[in-house]
Amino acid sequence: MSERFDDADFPAYTMGRAAELLGVTPAFLRSLGTAGLVVPQRSPGGHRRYSRHQLRLAGRARVLLDEGMPLAAACRIVQLEDDLAEAHDRLARLGADIPHQSSPAPALDDAQS
Repeated sequence: MSERFDDADFPAYTMGRAAELLGVTPAFLRSLGTAGLVVPQRSPGGHRRYSRHQLRLAGRARVLLDEGMPLAAACRIVQLEDDLAEAHDRLARLGADIPHQSSPAPALDDAQS
């Protein structure tokens, strides 16, 4: 049972509780589901259940929306940020050193000459 609490992907939160924790409405969470950013699992009774990871994504999307970003753009940014973080985590688990680019990449014209 305790391993479930440690699992950020375990769908522990009902829609009402998730909305309350984020300070949003259930309709906001449904809109993120429609946009494909946060697709909750369903309980045996058909109720939406959200994980801590999904709540973090929804919270980040809300920040971007509050800054005036359109829903589709906010969802895309959050998804790309999440994909990048996952790739970094995977590389770290494999023991790879993630290079940090210290100088900007050459311009396309410079690279071709």
